[in-house]
Amino acid sequence: MNHRVPMWSVPMFFIVGAVSQYVGAALAVFLFATVNPAAVAWLRAAGAAVVLLAWRRPWRQGWTRRGLAVAAGFGIVTVGMNVAFFEAISRIPLGTAVAIEFIGPVAVATLGTRRPRDVLAVGLAAGGVALLAGVQAGADAVGVFFALTAAALWAGYILLGKRVAEAGSGLGSLTIGMAVAAVLLAAPLLAGQLHTDAHVLSDPRIWLVGLGVGVLSTAVPYALDQFVLTVIPRARFALLLALLPATAAGIGAVMLNQWLTAGELAGIAMVMAALAISAQDSVAEDTGT
Repeated sequence: MNHRVPMWSVPMFFIVGAVSQYVGAALAVFLFATVNPAAVAWLRAAGAAVVLLAWRRPWRQGWTRRGLAVAAGFGIVTVGMNVAFFEAISRIPLGTAVAIEFIGPVAVATLGTRRPRDVLAVGLAAGGVALLAGVQAGADAVGVFFALTAAALWAGYILLGKRVAEAGSGLGSLTIGMAVAAVLLAAPLLAGQLHTDAHVLSDPRIWLVGLGVGVLSTAVPYALDQFVLTVIPRARFALLLALLPATAAGIGAVMLNQWLTAGELAGIAMVMAALAISAQDSVAEDTGT
């Protein structure tokens, strides 16, 4: 399939996935009025697992114990990242949370290097996060903490995602991983909701919206991520990630009326610049330039 896709079109797949991901996140924000973020994250995982299992039917593949373990780890890291992200966007604006998350990809791109451009990238990322965290204005500290937790888990997602993509089992591993994570994490993620208001989970509309969040925020973008990762190197994938904070900020403004301040926009721009610089350094390594 990949050889029939023109290289110039690959970023379009990524952009479609980005828009889908944050439209789904915006829908999740509407659910937070009645369902707690951890439970919404589980609904997202379960919805994605159902759709992916019906589509991919991974039981037809030959799986080793190691392959299943990697897939399960991938799914648990992904769902953990989703939980932290939803906890963050229940407290701080969508665009702000996404930009803070990007300290994870910046860390992946600059890991183990000390060149001036890498130092500049880390400095820009730190400065951007400081602005977004509201050092002067005072942002929700818990929201920022969850966004930073999501950043650490996003770094793990990138590393594990590339590993399973290179093994040629990206979508199958994603499917198995989401299914395993949805089963293993059901009790801890639903416990809070069952304790405070179990009745809300009997509403079929909640499950329908949860399914929509799972499809839009997980099945579509992560499947497209796996495709893009098989076509381009990890460094170029990291460069494309620089588009996401602006995408999230735009969707947050349009769907959630979350208009950011000049300082917050400057912070997002700094994080995007940091990721672009660090990714370009990695691209130079990959191409030998």
